[in-house]
Amino acid sequence: MGYIMDLRAFMGHRPLIQVGSSVIVEDKQGRILLQLRSDDHCWDCSAAGSMEPGESAEDTARRELLEETGLTAHALELYGVYSGPQEHCVYPNGDEVYNVEFAYACRDWSGIPKRQEDEVDELRFFTLDEIPANLSGQAGNRLADWRNYRQTLEKS
Repeated sequence: MGYIMDLRAFMGHRPLIQVGSSVIVEDKQGRILLQLRSDDHCWDCSAAGSMEPGESAEDTARRELLEETGLTAHALELYGVYSGPQEHCVYPNGDEVYNVEFAYACRDWSGIPKRQEDEVDELRFFTLDEIPANLSGQAGNRLADWRNYRQTLEKS
């Protein structure tokens, strides 16, 4: 069932500190892969999820990317770590969390995008000019930080 769900059995909807990872995928044309989430019907810029006991942040990112998109990450680049009150989230089912998130960019991957049917309604690559307005949660902030990270790399 998973570590967080096991905790939920004891804690109910009370706030948990949830550690996890996310991945923004970029293709060779510079487009990013977005997923239309089935829980809030908004677009998110990354595959993301909670860390399981014994996993590293990179292991979590690779597992979540494979589970949610069918893609295998060959190289991951850490571009941000997020925590604090702005990472507070109450899910539609009432579960409350304060996230600690390790955010990665991935430009070196393989596979054909395939959505995780119980969490993702659609997967699609977008250019930066095509990003939909209905972004989920912190997706807008993550995209802005990712853009800054990419611009820093390009200047180097």
